[in-house]
Amino acid sequence: MSEQREDLQRIVSTLANKKDEIFNFIDILKQTIRNVQVNSSNVFHELDKEFDALHSVLDEMKESMANTIQQERTEKIQALNNQLGQCSSALESSEELLECATTILNVKNPTEFSKAARRIKDRITACPAFRICLKPTISDNMSHLMVDFTLERHVLQALKFLPVPKVPEINIAACLVADNCVTVAWKMPEEDSRVDHFVLEYKKTDYDGLARVKDEQPWEVIDYVKDYVYTLSGLKFDKKYVTVRVQACNKALAGDYSDPVTLETKAFVFCLDDTSSHLNLKVEENYVEWDPTGGRGQEKAKGKENKGSGQYPVLKSKKSGASPKRTSSTRSAVKGCRDRFSGESYTVLGDTAIESGEHYWEATAQKDCKSYSVGVTYRNLGKFDQLGKTNSSWCIHINNWLQSTLSAKHNNKSKTLDLPITDRIGVYCNFDGGQLMFYNANSMELLYAFKTKFTQPLLPGFMVWCGGLSVSTCLQVPSVVKAFQKSVNGLNSSTCSLYSVPVMPIERSHC
Repeated sequence: MSEQREDLQRIVSTLANKKDEIFNFIDILKQTIRNVQVNSSNVFHELDKEFDALHSVLDEMKESMANTIQQERTEKIQALNNQLGQCSSALESSEELLECATTILNVKNPTEFSKAARRIKDRITACPAFRICLKPTISDNMSHLMVDFTLERHVLQALKFLPVPKVPEINIAACLVADNCVTVAWKMPEEDSRVDHFVLEYKKTDYDGLARVKDEQPWEVIDYVKDYVYTLSGLKFDKKYVTVRVQACNKALAGDYSDPVTLETKAFVFCLDDTSSHLNLKVEENYVEWDPTGGRGQEKAKGKENKGSGQYPVLKSKKSGASPKRTSSTRSAVKGCRDRFSGESYTVLGDTAIESGEHYWEATAQKDCKSYSVGVTYRNLGKFDQLGKTNSSWCIHINNWLQSTLSAKHNNKSKTLDLPITDRIGVYCNFDGGQLMFYNANSMELLYAFKTKFTQPLLPGFMVWCGGLSVSTCLQVPSVVKAFQKSVNGLNSSTCSLYSVPVMPIERSHC
């Protein structure tokens, strides 16, 4: 009995669910019918609108062509009437002369006859009847204004609903990746005047080809592209490739997407390594700022965890704005603290080494930044070493403390550069070619170029005191830098290396 009751309850539940499904489906069908009615009314309206436009064009063309016929008819009749008037005038003159000549023939006196004959002869010579053209100056032919709309009727009879646009073809040879821009070019397999615009989609990926499902990224959409070429500008190349595809659209329909094309986007991608920084630096992914509190602001979240662990607090500088020479470098040996650099080496390194190839990145200083350096170094930079003061580091140093100076440094030698101070420095490194160039990234003016032979992997290095630096990565080598590199290839170490700069006493740098 209980089993039958349970079976019956399951049947009732199933029937109730099925009833709800049918009710929902009926609602869907009713809504679909309403949508069909609305959409069909819309397309009827569009059909009337298009045919009204065709009728309007035909009426305008008919009126224009009728005006042309009317104008030519009026001009021809006017010209023929003018010629007719001239002929009538000549005819009257001829009749008058004829009557006069007949009268003279009846004169009997020879003297009078001779005089009258001479006068009539002079009048006949000047008579218009002998100068007028007796051929119509205007033809009565109007056949050149005849029309034959047989072809046009065939075109009208071939009118159809809008077809789906063909699939565009991306022209890989015309595509260009340069200066963090991607130019995409495409064409239609056959000319289609009904194509109104194109839709360009792109996405970044680390895979050359079809992306893995777990790495699937959404497509970025550029709509209403009117031309057959488009440039994606200002991109951050934080992936190895960019995949693009194009879709053609007419007034009502969108065609299929083209086959995706993957373009390589070479760029140097790195972040600042906060585990390698000086304790007096507050480091984020692409930003570093001098912190006179000894980084304790970053440790607030860990305060409770560190409490009672036997660790000692970091000693605070007496003056937050004091020169780094005066900042105490005495700190407790705290387990897990950043102690890669200490003393006056307010340094942080990049987390990615350069072992080959060409690379470019930029650093932008805050307005109130007192002193900073931008350069590269081998991994063996000492704990108390500063960029440019060892034989394994190279840098550009800007000092805005007391007076503003710009200098190139290497192997504890410095060369002051008589150039305007810039807040944005571009760094170009050609590891295999042994070239290191520093640019004013605002004007792309070359500040200084080192020529050497790199024997170990290089790390981007940054030193900052009393201020902050923003680092821009994922950048391609600019075209202007590539062009200028050829002219620098001829320079030797005696012209662009600080090895040749005479040793001179220099003021101890703040960084």
